Amino acid sequence: MGIFNKKSEKANNSEGNLNEMSNIENKEKEENPVGFAVIVREFKKDKLARFSFYAVTAFILFVFVASMFIDSTKLNTVDILRKYDPPTFDSIWNILGREAGGRSVLGLLIVGARNSLLVGFSITIITTFVGLLVGLTMGYYGGRVDKIGMRVVDFIGILPTLLIIIAFVTIVPKYNLFTFILIMSAFYWIGTARLVRSKALSEARRDYVSASKTMGTSNLKIMFKGILPNISSIIIVDSTLALAGNVGIETSLSYLGFGLPASTPSLGTLISYASKPEIIQYKLYVWLPAALVVLFMMLCINYVGQALRRASDAKQRLG
Repeated sequence: MGIFNKKSEKANNSEGNLNEMSNIENKEKEENPVGFAVIVREFKKDKLARFSFYAVTAFILFVFVASMFIDSTKLNTVDILRKYDPPTFDSIWNILGREAGGRSVLGLLIVGARNSLLVGFSITIITTFVGLLVGLTMGYYGGRVDKIGMRVVDFIGILPTLLIIIAFVTIVPKYNLFTFILIMSAFYWIGTARLVRSKALSEARRDYVSASKTMGTSNLKIMFKGILPNISSIIIVDSTLALAGNVGIETSLSYLGFGLPASTPSLGTLISYASKPEIIQYKLYVWLPAALVVLFMMLCINYVGQALRRASDAKQRLG
């Protein structure tokens, strides 16, 4: 009986040790999260960033889904008899009133927000992809490739980008949404390229890259499977903040009359009505909703971007 008791005690002790080890491992994971868990923990600590993420995600989904049920032809039909009609509740499309052409401000707001977001997302994706390829190539190869690439980047960087975009929009006949996206994307990839290049330069000199080269691993595999995952957090942060900037640039150009075509609704087009003093004072319903939507999107995206930036830097994390 004594032998059996000793064996059971040993078994219980071993089980207790395993439970203690698992508890320690779980505590270490909670205290020192890695990968996606870092981002999740940062958003749990920052209530404002979490609320901003949910709010802007819900708004984007609403805008894209609601715009599917709006007839663009009917929305763009001009009705002079309903010029600047004040808000009424006889129809859902009259809740925010009518603009100078008698078109529904609510309909233009939804479709305009969708177009502005579509432009912002498209430009961000294109510029991030181009900047990533250029920056990763310059940083990995270095030497002559880096010097030539940086001279091209520096040359584009000193150009008056907004003036050139305005000139292109003026020169190109019958430009559309796709053309406008390409024109803007041609100039806004250099920031991403510089950022990726600086990070790739330091990563390319690490031991794991040298070991991969010694083992005969191809350069493309080292760049995209070795270096890229290690700098992906910086790219995500940069892309998030660039999204807010791209939406703001499109809105600004549309406000000035050099953005999307006149037949394509935009938030900037609605805000441009505020250039007339009588509309600023007496017809707030025409331009104020669009201005509030732009402010809401910029704040939410920037709060989300700040949380992602803190998650990528251990010194700035909240917990």
